[in-house]
Formats: sequence, structure tokens, C-alpha cells
Amino acid sequence: MVQTLEPLARTDAVEIEVHELAGAARIRGDRDEIVQVVQNLMQNAIKYGRNGGRVEVQIARSEARGGNPARLTLAVVDDGPGIAPEHLPRLTERFYRVDTARSRKLGGTGLGLAIVKHILNRHRAVLEIASTPGEGSVFTVLLPLVAGPRPDEIAQI
Repeated sequence: MVQTLEPLARTDAVEIEVHELAGAARIRGDRDEIVQVVQNLMQNAIKYGRNGGRVEVQIARSEARGGNPARLTLAVVDDGPGIAPEHLPRLTERFYRVDTARSRKLGGTGLGLAIVKHILNRHRAVLEIASTPGEGSVFTVLLPLVAGPRPDEIAQI
């Protein structure tokens, strides 16, 4: 996804940094839909962050606790203008825009985060959004990990 979005990032002089997961992790899901989630979140971070800014993609594992399964955590962090708290609960609504004029100028449809939410609901995953005006935003996806051996670890009979 970094290679795909590199031209967009270059246009806005945005640096993309990826913190990869050590080792493999398995999730159950539709590959194309998960790619769409990552693409939408990264594209938003580049587009709505600041010119000359930075986007970080952080991938980690979180252990099972409090009744929640072990999860793969994917966070997309930007150092853009941030989002006022009153907008956060509505960000995943279809056609909702924080700044209509800016979204139209940048080519937004108001559907990206609604699509993300829909896909994640289908995958029994969670989207968490945190933002501080003037400091940036963090969009975190929590996908349940699949327990058991990796396919290459299963003995062939």
C-alpha cells in the first residue's frame, strides 16, 4: 500500500513510515476488503494531514484480555490539523464531512470511513478514532487474530 500511495504522498511532500510486525500474524478475512481499509485510512491521513507532514503505520499484536480475543492492531497516525471532539462520533457516517469545502477541494466523497466501518463490522473488528486539534489523528483497527498454527506449520499427511 505504501508503494501504491507514494505518488499521492510525494505530491503533498508527506513522509510515510511503517513500523512492521515482528513475525507473522494471521487474521480471517477478505484480503481485498482489508486492503481497502488500509488504503482508505492511509489515503485520508495523507490527504487530510498536513503538507510536508508525516504518516506512520504501526502494526502490532495485542494479547487477549478482558474478554477480548488477541488482536492485530493497525494504527494510522498523522500529524495534521486534528479533528474537533464533536465531529469524532459522526466520522463514520455516510457523506459526513468535517469541512465540506476542503473535502470537495481534495476530492473526498464522504464515504471512505463509512466503507471502513462496514468492512470492519463484517470482519468482527473495531475502529477506534482519537484526535487532538493541532496535533493530529490516530485511526486504529483491531482485527481478531486466528489461533493455531500457520499453514506452513501444519504437517502434511
